[in-house]
Amino acid sequence: MAVLPDFLIKRVYKKGSLRKTEKGIEFDLKNVLGPGVISGLESIQVNDYIFNKDAISFVTGGIELLATKVNELNPIQFRLNQEGTMKLSEQVNCLKEGLNKIILEIMNPEAGKLKITLTDNLHGV
Repeated sequence: MAVLPDFLIKRVYKKGSLRKTEKGIEFDLKNVLGPGVISGLESIQVNDYIFNKDAISFVTGGIELLATKVNELNPIQFRLNQEGTMKLSEQVNCLKEGLNKIILEIMNPEAGKLKITLTDNLHGV
């Protein structure tokens, strides 16, 4: 499993975007690194709770992509400067005041499984 350096993640994750919604949790991404492909959204962990594929979706350009539908034949093309919102649709109390830890496990055709670890404070409570 490859691990992306923190300095790269800080450029893709929109710091300050972690928020609780009526349906779960959301946070925003913006690709400022260059064209990329996501061929799988495996899981997202927020603090101690793991969201599986059936609770994950990615919204970009007004289109919601369910994690269960993202694969090598149906990848997410994440273009330079493209923005999106990661939605975690489960009603769980895993967010806390202050710093929260988020771990994304995604698949990339060239790099394989990537584990992305970042932190953010809860906003919009």
